Amino acid sequence: MYKFFFQLVFKRMDPERAHYLAFRWIRLAARVPVLRTFVAAALAPRYKELRTETLGLRMHGPFGLAAGFDKNAVAIDGMAMLGFDHVEIGTVTGEPQPGNPKQRLFRLVADRALINRMGFNNEGSAAVAARLAARNPVFRTTVGVNIGKTKVVTEADAAADYVKSTERLAAHADYLVVNVSSPNTPGLRNLQATESLRPLLTAVREAADRTVTHRRVPLLVKIAPDLADEDVDAVADLAVELGLDGIIATNTTIARDGLGLQSPAALVKETGGLSGAPLKERSLEVLGRLYGRVGDRITLVGVGGIENAEDAWQRILAGATLVQGYSAFIYEGPFYARAIHKGLAARLAASPYATLADAVGAESRKAAK
Repeated sequence: MYKFFFQLVFKRMDPERAHYLAFRWIRLAARVPVLRTFVAAALAPRYKELRTETLGLRMHGPFGLAAGFDKNAVAIDGMAMLGFDHVEIGTVTGEPQPGNPKQRLFRLVADRALINRMGFNNEGSAAVAARLAARNPVFRTTVGVNIGKTKVVTEADAAADYVKSTERLAAHADYLVVNVSSPNTPGLRNLQATESLRPLLTAVREAADRTVTHRRVPLLVKIAPDLADEDVDAVADLAVELGLDGIIATNTTIARDGLGLQSPAALVKETGGLSGAPLKERSLEVLGRLYGRVGDRITLVGVGGIENAEDAWQRILAGATLVQGYSAFIYEGPFYARAIHKGLAARLAASPYATLADAVGAESRKAAK
Protein backbone atom coordinates (compact mmCIF):
# COMPACT_ATOMS: atom_id res chain seq x y z
CA MET A 1 0.00 0.00 0.00
CA TYR A 2 2.80 2.42 0.90
CA LYS A 3 4.69 1.69 -2.32
CA PHE A 4 1.52 2.25 -4.35
CA PHE A 5 0.96 5.54 -2.51
CA PHE A 6 4.61 6.51 -3.02
CA GLN A 7 4.32 5.96 -6.76
CA LEU A 8 0.98 7.76 -6.94
CA VAL A 9 1.67 10.76 -4.71
CA PHE A 10 5.12 11.14 -3.13
CA LYS A 11 7.09 10.35 -6.29
CA ARG A 12 5.36 13.23 -8.06
CA MET A 13 5.99 15.73 -5.27
CA ASP A 14 9.07 17.77 -4.54
CA PRO A 15 11.08 15.46 -2.23
CA GLU A 16 11.46 18.02 0.54
CA ARG A 17 7.76 18.86 0.48
CA ALA A 18 6.89 15.16 0.59
CA HIS A 19 9.25 14.72 3.54
CA TYR A 20 7.56 17.42 5.58
CA LEU A 21 4.09 16.14 4.68
CA ALA A 22 4.93 12.62 5.86
CA PHE A 23 6.72 14.08 8.86
CA ARG A 24 3.61 16.02 9.82
CA TRP A 25 1.43 12.89 9.66
CA ILE A 26 3.86 11.02 11.90
CA ARG A 27 3.83 13.83 14.45
CA LEU A 28 0.05 14.07 14.43
CA ALA A 29 -0.39 10.32 14.86
CA ALA A 30 1.92 10.35 17.87
CA ARG A 31 -0.23 12.99 19.56
CA VAL A 32 -3.41 10.91 19.49
CA PRO A 33 -3.25 8.34 22.33
CA VAL A 34 -5.47 5.67 20.78
CA LEU A 35 -3.84 5.99 17.36
CA ARG A 36 -0.25 5.94 18.61
CA THR A 37 -0.99 2.89 20.77
CA PHE A 38 -2.44 1.07 17.76
CA VAL A 39 0.41 2.08 15.45
CA ALA A 40 3.10 1.13 17.98
CA ALA A 41 1.48 -2.26 18.57
CA ALA A 42 1.54 -2.94 14.83
CA LEU A 43 4.90 -1.45 13.90
CA ALA A 44 7.05 -1.65 17.04
CA PRO A 45 6.83 -5.18 18.44
CA ARG A 46 9.64 -5.93 20.88
CA TYR A 47 11.99 -8.89 20.57
CA LYS A 48 13.72 -9.63 23.87
CA GLU A 49 16.56 -11.37 22.04
CA LEU A 50 17.39 -8.08 20.28
CA ARG A 51 17.77 -6.03 23.46
CA THR A 52 21.01 -4.12 23.26
CA GLU A 53 23.24 -2.64 25.93
CA THR A 54 25.94 -0.27 24.77
CA LEU A 55 27.27 3.21 25.55
CA GLY A 56 26.01 2.58 29.08
CA LEU A 57 22.46 2.56 27.69
CA ARG A 58 19.76 -0.08 27.41
CA MET A 59 17.82 -0.16 24.16
CA HIS A 60 14.93 -2.27 22.87
CA GLY A 61 17.09 -3.27 19.92
CA PRO A 62 20.02 -2.21 17.75
CA PHE A 63 18.18 -0.37 14.98
CA GLY A 64 17.75 3.38 14.99
CA LEU A 65 16.94 6.38 12.84
CA ALA A 66 19.99 8.21 11.50
CA ALA A 67 20.45 11.94 11.88
CA GLY A 68 18.94 14.17 9.21
CA PHE A 69 15.32 13.08 9.35
CA ASP A 70 14.32 14.87 12.56
CA LYS A 71 16.60 17.88 12.55
CA ASN A 72 14.84 19.84 15.27
CA ALA A 73 13.70 17.13 17.71
CA VAL A 74 10.02 17.53 16.91
CA ALA A 75 9.02 13.90 16.27
CA ILE A 76 11.02 11.66 18.59
CA ASP A 77 7.91 9.91 19.91
CA GLY A 78 6.57 9.57 16.38
CA MET A 79 9.70 7.78 15.21
CA ALA A 80 9.73 5.56 18.31
CA MET A 81 6.09 4.74 17.52
CA LEU A 82 7.27 3.47 14.12
CA GLY A 83 9.70 1.08 15.80
CA PHE A 84 13.07 2.81 15.84
CA ASP A 85 15.04 1.77 18.92
CA HIS A 86 16.96 5.02 19.04
CA VAL A 87 16.43 8.36 17.33
CA GLU A 88 19.37 10.58 16.45
CA ILE A 89 18.18 14.14 16.03
CA GLY A 90 20.00 16.89 14.14
CA THR A 91 22.35 17.84 12.77
CA VAL A 92 22.03 20.84 15.12
CA THR A 93 24.34 23.84 14.77
CA GLY A 94 25.37 26.45 17.28
CA GLU A 95 23.22 29.09 15.59
CA PRO A 96 20.01 28.71 13.56
CA GLN A 97 20.43 28.61 9.81
CA PRO A 98 18.14 28.13 6.80
CA GLY A 99 20.44 25.76 4.94
CA ASN A 100 21.23 25.88 1.25
CA PRO A 101 18.88 27.26 -1.42
CA LYS A 102 16.12 24.97 -2.67
CA GLN A 103 15.92 22.60 -4.54
CA ARG A 104 18.35 20.70 -2.36
CA LEU A 105 16.96 17.17 -2.05
CA PHE A 106 16.72 14.73 -4.96
CA ARG A 107 15.40 11.18 -5.27
CA LEU A 108 17.19 8.67 -7.48
CA VAL A 109 14.37 6.14 -7.34
CA ALA A 110 15.86 3.59 -9.74
CA ASP A 111 19.00 3.44 -7.61
CA ARG A 112 17.08 3.61 -4.30
CA ALA A 113 19.19 6.59 -3.35
CA LEU A 114 18.99 10.24 -2.36
CA ILE A 115 21.22 13.21 -3.03
CA ASN A 116 20.98 16.06 -0.56
CA ARG A 117 22.69 19.38 -0.10
CA MET A 118 20.45 20.56 2.73
CA GLY A 119 23.27 22.42 4.49
CA PHE A 120 22.30 21.71 8.12
CA ASN A 121 19.01 23.62 8.00
CA ASN A 122 17.86 23.73 11.63
CA GLU A 123 16.54 26.01 14.36
CA GLY A 124 19.84 26.16 16.24
CA SER A 125 21.07 24.65 19.48
CA ALA A 126 19.23 27.01 21.84
CA ALA A 127 15.80 26.29 20.32
CA VAL A 128 16.40 22.53 20.10
CA ALA A 129 17.69 22.41 23.69
CA ALA A 130 14.55 24.19 24.90
CA ARG A 131 12.35 21.72 23.02
CA LEU A 132 14.19 18.72 24.46
CA ALA A 133 14.01 20.18 27.97
CA ALA A 134 10.24 20.62 27.67
CA ARG A 135 9.69 17.17 26.18
CA ASN A 136 7.34 14.77 28.00
CA PRO A 137 8.22 11.38 26.46
CA VAL A 138 5.41 9.02 25.51
CA PHE A 139 7.68 6.13 24.51
CA ARG A 140 10.95 5.07 26.08
CA THR A 141 13.58 5.52 23.42
CA THR A 142 17.22 6.51 23.28
CA VAL A 143 17.86 10.03 21.95
CA GLY A 144 21.14 10.87 20.28
CA VAL A 145 22.02 14.48 19.50
CA ASN A 146 24.13 15.13 16.41
CA ILE A 147 25.95 18.48 16.33
CA GLY A 148 27.72 20.24 13.48
CA LYS A 149 29.40 23.50 12.53
CA THR A 150 27.42 26.65 11.78
CA LYS A 151 28.14 27.57 8.16
CA VAL A 152 29.33 31.13 8.79
CA VAL A 153 31.76 30.01 11.49
CA THR A 154 35.34 29.65 10.28
CA GLU A 155 37.34 26.46 10.70
CA ALA A 156 39.51 28.29 13.24
CA ASP A 157 36.45 28.99 15.40
CA ALA A 158 34.76 25.63 14.83
CA ALA A 159 35.64 24.18 18.24
CA ALA A 160 33.98 27.09 20.05
CA ASP A 161 30.84 26.60 17.93
CA TYR A 162 30.68 22.89 18.79
CA VAL A 163 31.29 23.69 22.47
CA LYS A 164 28.38 26.13 22.43
CA SER A 165 26.07 23.40 21.12
CA THR A 166 27.47 20.91 23.61
CA GLU A 167 26.86 23.19 26.57
CA ARG A 168 23.25 23.66 25.49
CA LEU A 169 22.42 20.11 24.40
CA ALA A 170 24.54 17.61 26.33
CA ALA A 171 22.19 17.49 29.31
CA HIS A 172 19.35 16.35 27.04
CA ALA A 173 21.34 13.77 25.07
CA ASP A 174 21.58 10.07 25.81
CA TYR A 175 24.60 10.26 23.55
CA LEU A 176 26.29 13.06 21.60
CA VAL A 177 27.68 12.90 18.06
CA VAL A 178 30.25 15.24 16.55
CA ASN A 179 29.48 15.46 12.83
CA VAL A 180 32.56 16.42 10.83
CA SER A 181 31.62 14.54 7.69
CA SER A 182 28.77 16.24 5.86
CA PRO A 183 29.86 17.40 2.38
CA ASN A 184 27.40 20.31 2.42
CA THR A 185 29.09 22.71 4.86
CA PRO A 186 32.24 24.32 3.45
CA GLY A 187 35.39 23.22 5.27
CA LEU A 188 33.60 20.78 7.55
CA ARG A 189 35.28 17.63 6.27
CA ASN A 190 38.70 19.23 6.83
CA LEU A 191 38.00 18.76 10.53
CA GLN A 192 38.33 14.98 10.07
CA ALA A 193 42.11 15.38 9.83
CA THR A 194 43.48 14.18 13.15
CA GLU A 195 45.40 17.41 13.80
CA SER A 196 42.05 19.26 13.69
CA LEU A 197 39.89 16.50 15.12
CA ARG A 198 41.94 15.94 18.29
CA PRO A 199 41.47 19.45 19.79
CA LEU A 200 37.84 19.55 18.62
CA LEU A 201 36.88 16.27 20.29
CA THR A 202 38.86 17.17 23.39
CA ALA A 203 37.02 20.48 23.69
CA VAL A 204 33.61 18.83 23.23
CA ARG A 205 34.43 16.11 25.77
CA GLU A 206 35.52 18.70 28.33
CA ALA A 207 32.41 20.80 27.70
CA ALA A 208 30.11 17.80 28.11
CA ASP A 209 31.80 16.79 31.38
CA ARG A 210 31.69 20.36 32.66
CA THR A 211 28.01 20.78 31.75
CA VAL A 212 26.69 17.38 32.87
CA THR A 213 28.26 16.34 36.15
CA HIS A 214 25.90 13.60 37.33
CA ARG A 215 26.62 11.22 34.43
CA ARG A 216 29.03 10.74 31.56
CA VAL A 217 27.45 11.61 28.22
CA PRO A 218 28.76 9.15 25.59
CA LEU A 219 30.58 10.92 22.77
CA LEU A 220 30.83 9.61 19.21
CA VAL A 221 32.22 10.98 15.94
CA LYS A 222 30.61 10.50 12.52
CA ILE A 223 32.98 10.04 9.59
CA ALA A 224 32.71 10.12 5.81
CA PRO A 225 32.98 7.09 3.52
CA ASP A 226 35.31 9.11 1.29
CA LEU A 227 38.22 9.00 3.74
CA ALA A 228 41.27 7.10 2.50
CA ASP A 229 41.89 3.87 4.36
CA GLU A 230 44.89 5.30 6.20
CA ASP A 231 42.74 8.21 7.38
CA VAL A 232 40.09 5.78 8.63
CA ASP A 233 42.86 4.05 10.61
CA ALA A 234 44.04 7.40 11.98
CA VAL A 235 40.55 8.33 13.19
CA ALA A 236 40.15 4.89 14.77
CA ASP A 237 43.46 5.26 16.62
CA LEU A 238 42.54 8.76 17.74
CA ALA A 239 39.17 7.58 19.05
CA VAL A 240 40.88 4.97 21.20
CA GLU A 241 43.55 7.43 22.35
CA LEU A 242 40.96 10.00 23.46
CA GLY A 243 38.67 7.45 25.10
CA LEU A 244 35.87 8.19 22.65
CA ASP A 245 32.76 6.06 23.10
CA GLY A 246 32.04 5.33 19.46
CA ILE A 247 32.35 5.99 15.74
CA ILE A 248 29.47 6.22 13.28
CA ALA A 249 30.32 4.87 9.83
CA THR A 250 29.33 6.47 7.57
CA ASN A 251 27.87 9.76 6.41
CA THR A 252 26.91 10.45 2.79
CA THR A 253 29.42 10.31 -0.06
CA ILE A 254 30.43 12.78 -2.75
CA ALA A 255 31.37 9.86 -5.02
CA ARG A 256 28.93 8.58 -7.62
CA ASP A 257 30.63 5.24 -8.31
CA GLY A 258 27.91 3.11 -6.74
CA LEU A 259 25.13 4.39 -8.96
CA GLY A 260 23.59 2.22 -11.65
CA LEU A 261 22.66 3.35 -15.13
CA GLN A 262 18.98 3.92 -14.43
CA SER A 263 18.90 7.36 -12.80
CA PRO A 264 18.69 10.40 -15.10
CA ALA A 265 22.10 11.91 -15.82
CA ALA A 266 20.93 15.33 -14.67
CA LEU A 267 20.14 13.93 -11.22
CA VAL A 268 23.40 12.05 -10.94
CA LYS A 269 25.26 15.30 -11.62
CA GLU A 270 23.57 17.16 -8.76
CA THR A 271 26.04 18.21 -6.07
CA GLY A 272 25.61 17.01 -2.52
CA GLY A 273 25.88 13.87 -0.47
CA LEU A 274 24.68 10.58 -1.91
CA SER A 275 22.95 8.15 0.45
CA GLY A 276 21.05 4.91 0.10
CA ALA A 277 21.81 1.63 -1.63
CA PRO A 278 24.88 2.81 -3.65
CA LEU A 279 26.67 3.60 -0.37
CA LYS A 280 26.26 0.05 0.97
CA GLU A 281 29.55 -1.48 -0.14
CA ARG A 282 31.90 1.32 0.91
CA SER A 283 30.13 1.87 4.22
CA LEU A 284 30.51 -1.82 5.04
CA GLU A 285 34.20 -1.69 4.08
CA VAL A 286 34.85 1.28 6.37
CA LEU A 287 33.00 -0.41 9.23
CA GLY A 288 34.99 -3.61 8.87
CA ARG A 289 38.24 -1.66 8.77
CA LEU A 290 37.30 0.25 11.91
CA TYR A 291 36.43 -2.94 13.77
CA GLY A 292 39.74 -4.47 12.73
CA ARG A 293 41.44 -1.47 14.30
CA VAL A 294 39.42 -0.92 17.49
CA GLY A 295 37.77 -4.29 18.14
CA ASP A 296 35.30 -4.08 21.00
CA ARG A 297 37.05 -1.21 22.76
CA ILE A 298 34.52 1.31 21.43
CA THR A 299 31.02 1.10 19.98
CA LEU A 300 30.65 1.15 16.21
CA VAL A 301 27.45 2.28 14.51
CA GLY A 302 26.81 1.12 10.95
CA VAL A 303 24.80 3.34 8.62
CA GLY A 304 24.62 3.76 4.86
CA GLY A 305 22.62 1.63 2.45
CA ILE A 306 20.81 -0.47 5.05
CA GLU A 307 17.68 -1.48 3.16
CA ASN A 308 16.66 -4.69 4.89
CA ALA A 309 17.39 -7.12 7.71
CA GLU A 310 20.18 -8.83 5.78
CA ASP A 311 22.00 -5.52 5.37
CA ALA A 312 21.63 -4.82 9.09
CA TRP A 313 22.81 -8.34 9.96
CA GLN A 314 25.91 -7.96 7.77
CA ARG A 315 26.79 -4.72 9.59
CA ILE A 316 26.47 -6.46 12.94
CA LEU A 317 28.68 -9.34 11.80
CA ALA A 318 31.19 -6.78 10.53
CA GLY A 319 31.39 -5.04 13.91
CA ALA A 320 28.42 -2.73 14.41
CA THR A 321 26.70 -2.86 17.77
CA LEU A 322 24.10 -0.41 16.50
CA VAL A 323 22.78 0.15 12.99
CA GLN A 324 20.84 3.06 11.54
CA GLY A 325 18.72 3.79 8.51
CA TYR A 326 17.27 6.82 6.75
CA SER A 327 17.12 6.73 2.95
CA ALA A 328 15.54 3.26 2.77
CA PHE A 329 12.83 4.48 5.15
CA ILE A 330 11.73 6.87 2.39
CA TYR A 331 11.32 3.98 -0.05
CA GLU A 332 10.12 1.24 2.32
CA GLY A 333 7.70 3.27 4.40
CA PRO A 334 6.32 2.74 7.92
CA PHE A 335 6.95 -1.03 8.05
CA TYR A 336 10.69 -0.51 7.54
CA ALA A 337 11.82 -0.87 11.16
CA ARG A 338 9.35 -3.68 11.85
CA ALA A 339 10.70 -5.75 8.94
CA ILE A 340 14.28 -5.24 10.04
CA HIS A 341 13.56 -6.29 13.62
CA LYS A 342 11.67 -9.38 12.50
CA GLY A 343 14.44 -10.34 10.07
CA LEU A 344 17.20 -9.78 12.63
CA ALA A 345 15.43 -11.96 15.17
CA ALA A 346 15.09 -14.73 12.56
CA ARG A 347 18.75 -14.48 11.53
CA LEU A 348 19.94 -14.56 15.13
CA ALA A 349 17.80 -17.64 15.82
CA ALA A 350 19.27 -19.41 12.80
CA SER A 351 22.86 -18.42 13.63
CA PRO A 352 25.40 -20.11 15.91
CA TYR A 353 25.38 -17.09 18.23
CA ALA A 354 23.60 -17.24 21.56
CA THR A 355 23.10 -13.47 21.77
CA LEU A 356 23.19 -10.50 19.45
CA ALA A 357 26.28 -9.26 21.28
CA ASP A 358 28.06 -12.51 20.36
CA ALA A 359 27.39 -11.80 16.68
CA VAL A 360 28.95 -8.33 16.73
CA GLY A 361 32.17 -8.47 14.72
CA ALA A 362 32.05 -12.26 14.26
CA GLU A 363 32.80 -12.19 10.54
CA SER A 364 35.52 -9.57 10.94
CA ARG A 365 37.21 -11.67 13.62
CA LYS A 366 36.94 -14.73 11.42
CA ALA A 367 38.48 -12.91 8.45
CA ALA A 368 41.38 -11.67 10.61
CA LYS A 369 42.47 -15.21 11.55
